[in-house]
Amino acid sequence: MATLPNPLPRLATDPSGRALGLELPPGRLIDATDDGPWHEPLLWHAGPPAAPGDWARLGAPGARVGLLPVLVETGGSQGGPERWELMPGEMSYPGDHDAAEVLAAFWGDEDDELPEFLAPFGLRWPGLAAASRREAEPGARAAEVADVLLGSGSWPTEPRLALVPARRSADIPAAIGWCGPLNHENDVARLCAVLRSWEDRFGIRVVALGFDQLVLSVAAPPTTPAEAEAVAAEHFAFCPDNITQGHHPTLREYAGHEVLNRPVWSFWWD
Repeated sequence: MATLPNPLPRLATDPSGRALGLELPPGRLIDATDDGPWHEPLLWHAGPPAAPGDWARLGAPGARVGLLPVLVETGGSQGGPERWELMPGEMSYPGDHDAAEVLAAFWGDEDDELPEFLAPFGLRWPGLAAASRREAEPGARAAEVADVLLGSGSWPTEPRLALVPARRSADIPAAIGWCGPLNHENDVARLCAVLRSWEDRFGIRVVALGFDQLVLSVAAPPTTPAEAEAVAAEHFAFCPDNITQGHHPTLREYAGHEVLNRPVWSFWWD
């Protein structure tokens, strides 16, 4: 996987990050993977729990030196990133994959006994949804969503603000070797290719990661039922568990409740 120079090793001798133009709280560097220590840190996360305002305070300066913000769960049943069995060596490069091809392949893998659930679509992949008109600046929307998550206290559990060396927010899961969707896709870079496409069409940003959960902010959500249904089809291919094991009996109902005008998209893999 093609990578940028990783600024994180500099934090080992300069934990404050001042040499990088940062003012970091006490934190820790994570290099633990499924195969043992990685050859360089995969992410840094703060020691103190994240609070509203932290994303804007630390995220923007971090991004200027190639470290992108994401909230990580540290107190769930699977613990924090040091216990997630990260597999960076198994990941390809998101830019080597085509989002439409990835989603079409996933759609074809699904159970052929779901035609009623898939309405208004059928068993043939309907294609990518059209881009939506942006209603917010993506970085500002990400900060808003992060603050809402932190203010609600519902998820993630014991959140910490993390900084990840990545080219773009969509690449964060692949950059750390995240394996949350392992039962659906072993190479998360393929899903990151979809996230890249969603960045371009809907202004998403990766806001939070748990062991098997992903939360995105959305700066340009669909604004009509038809647009929402087209995006819901992509969600189903991207993360079928999120829908088939969720609270909505049809793709159309999911679109109306979880996609239409929604500034947050959440995903969970069994």
